[in-house]
Amino acid sequence: MRKLFSLFYFLFAIQISLSQNEFRFLKNLEQDGNKITITVNDGKYLIKYYSPQIVETTFIPQNQNFKDASHAVVLQPKKVGLVLHTSENRTVAISDGISLDITHKPFQISYSDKENNEITSEKRGYFKSKHIHLENVKGNIVYDETEKIEFNLKDDEILFGGGARALGMNRRGNRLALYNRAHYGYETHSELMNFTIPIVISSKKYMIHFDNAPVGYLDLDSKKDNSLTYETISGRKTYQIIIGDSWEDLIDNYTDLTGKQPLPPRWTLGNFSSRFGYHSQKETENTIDKFKEENIPVDGVILDLYWFGKTVQGTMGNLEVYKDSFPDMKGMVSRLKDKGVKTVLITEPFVLSTSKKWDEADKKQVLAKDTVGKSARYDFYFGNTGIVDIYKKDGKDWFWNIYKEILSYGVKGLWGDLGEPEVLPAWVTFGNHQKADEIHNIYGHDWARLISENYKKVFPNERPFILMRAGYSGSQRFGMIPWSGDVNRTWGGLQSQPEISLQMGMQGLGYMHSDLGGFAGANLDDSLYVRWLQYGVFQPIYRPHAQEDVASEPVFRSDFAKKHAKKAIELRYKMLPYNYNLAFENNQKGTPLMRPIFFEEDDEKLMKNSSTYLWGKDFLITPILKDSVKTAAIYFPKTANWFNFHFDEKVKGGQTKSVKVKQKAIPTYVRGGVVIPMTKLVQTTDNYSGNKLELHYWFDASVKESERTMYNDDGVTANAFEKGEYELLEFEVELEKKWLEIDFEAAFGSNWNPQEKEVELIVHNINWNPKKIKVNRKRKRISVKENQIKIPVKWNPRKELKIQISLK
Repeated sequence: MRKLFSLFYFLFAIQISLSQNEFRFLKNLEQDGNKITITVNDGKYLIKYYSPQIVETTFIPQNQNFKDASHAVVLQPKKVGLVLHTSENRTVAISDGISLDITHKPFQISYSDKENNEITSEKRGYFKSKHIHLENVKGNIVYDETEKIEFNLKDDEILFGGGARALGMNRRGNRLALYNRAHYGYETHSELMNFTIPIVISSKKYMIHFDNAPVGYLDLDSKKDNSLTYETISGRKTYQIIIGDSWEDLIDNYTDLTGKQPLPPRWTLGNFSSRFGYHSQKETENTIDKFKEENIPVDGVILDLYWFGKTVQGTMGNLEVYKDSFPDMKGMVSRLKDKGVKTVLITEPFVLSTSKKWDEADKKQVLAKDTVGKSARYDFYFGNTGIVDIYKKDGKDWFWNIYKEILSYGVKGLWGDLGEPEVLPAWVTFGNHQKADEIHNIYGHDWARLISENYKKVFPNERPFILMRAGYSGSQRFGMIPWSGDVNRTWGGLQSQPEISLQMGMQGLGYMHSDLGGFAGANLDDSLYVRWLQYGVFQPIYRPHAQEDVASEPVFRSDFAKKHAKKAIELRYKMLPYNYNLAFENNQKGTPLMRPIFFEEDDEKLMKNSSTYLWGKDFLITPILKDSVKTAAIYFPKTANWFNFHFDEKVKGGQTKSVKVKQKAIPTYVRGGVVIPMTKLVQTTDNYSGNKLELHYWFDASVKESERTMYNDDGVTANAFEKGEYELLEFEVELEKKWLEIDFEAAFGSNWNPQEKEVELIVHNINWNPKKIKVNRKRKRISVKENQIKIPVKWNPRKELKIQISLK
């Protein structure tokens, strides 16, 4: 009966847009399991289901060959129940997720969900644009013809996506170039940045991913005619429609399609010492010693380009230790490691003709070519250069051999810079005769792939740290840690950062972060610096970095800046258990670490809000993005009551409230009624142990029960979860008539040996004096101090532990 009803609804009730390609009509349709092949008068449609929630459509124009390879998709199609019904001028394909309504003449495909609500529909679908020129973003080439795919939009849709931009959360109304390009010194507005991703996400909880690499445009209804248009110079005319029952489900489905982010090593969640750049071994070690003297936690040091040359210009491509400045790189890396600090080195894909490796690279034919087959040479800021051809086996092998040498020093992180690529003329060609503009957007993506895949072969049990300035859709599966480029060191620069990270998290790249404190310019503003570092506690990677004319490291700032930066960094380390669990959630389901507020309360009124966001599920964060702010108007989602993390003040959800802003921290609120895992302060993650925990619980009488889990492993082993080398700690809370009961339970991987845990349970918002407190039915005498109870326990996680607090 359901199938008959669905068919009736589709054939007679669905609203189909009047905008169609009037010249295209269906000639033949065939089904083969998950696949539907449609022949039309000017080409062929291939439709393939990956799952009930993911369907792929490809158009192959007459006289063109299908390019089967995808840069993004890794999911193997699952068997999908697909039933077809055909009438005189319509075919309906019904699944348990996305269903199709195909009008034969004039031809149109419409997509609907399992509730028979239209998701989207092709408007004109595929067509060529012969009279509209697409200018290469660098301005050096014009294309006489482009190919487009056009969709219908509804009037009230809000659109996200398109990669990293500073445009406001709702990106509808913009025509966005798909051409990765650095924007030095941007602030509140940037239409083009390092990550341009061909993804559109609708407020209606569907996503369209245009599965193609060459440069082009995304037009998000710039003409205000309810049209969404993808435009490209060449390549695949392939897109996937993805849906989800929730925002988390939508991103889970997309990252199933394009790959999940591997769990990074735990040390990457700590603090980095980084600048452009450390000129010598002595300067590097002295800087880390300064952190140790000041008792400011630090886990990594990042060396910019001076490690291979004394000057900024003329040395790029050397990629071997400059021994005048770093006479004992291996010894330095080892000594830093003994202090709990891992070393990260920068690399670039450019080999200058003045560098030590030019002659070798040219002779071995590992560089991209010019129009006559010679190693392509052109000028940019750093000098006269060529670029490594990572699309040739010889180029990949040559580049990886350099990385093997770097890693032999004990280096634990690799930084790939300028991978847009920063300069790449359209006349340059790569392996298999690919043109520059065909691979431009995926160069950084494939560079990360090169490192990731070879790292797995050489270090199969170790998680890599791969910091990259450019990538594309699906780059997350290579463990890429992206950042938002050369942002200006101004309040305007800070203001754009939450939006960029939130947008990129929705597009699969959950570790997008900023150079804390800002990068570009000699602006010495301690208030800005402090607020940026306080925001950094609740962004995925904690990495102050800047041009060296003003110090990026807190140890070299004023007493005021140092004091508040230290507090922020210390909080970051105390939150290691919570943050590592966020990393695990991202690894398992693709869920971003930073989440838009509408993930919590699904209201279109909140979809333009990036000024307040969620850190994980249980922290509500409002960064201070302007100078001298005394109060902040914050909306508190109605799904919970929220407690000031620093002062225990309770705020009822469902209201906008003006709160006082303190200098010591940005407004930070935590969900009432759930357990938040934290730890005592450590100076490096090497000293962190998942066996020593603080569990914070803010009592809220309206929350009758809750459950939270905490993932733990050794922090370094690759695929620890898959290998069974992990534990999952579970904290269940029940509020009964007489008791507040908190149960500790645990589950383990098959290869995990659980150890006893020292736990301090801290219960906040206790405004009564409990008559009884029991641990495993044994009474404890603990008094309330400042509305808190602190209950120390030792827990063998092989057994359940029960803590009871009387409500009177």
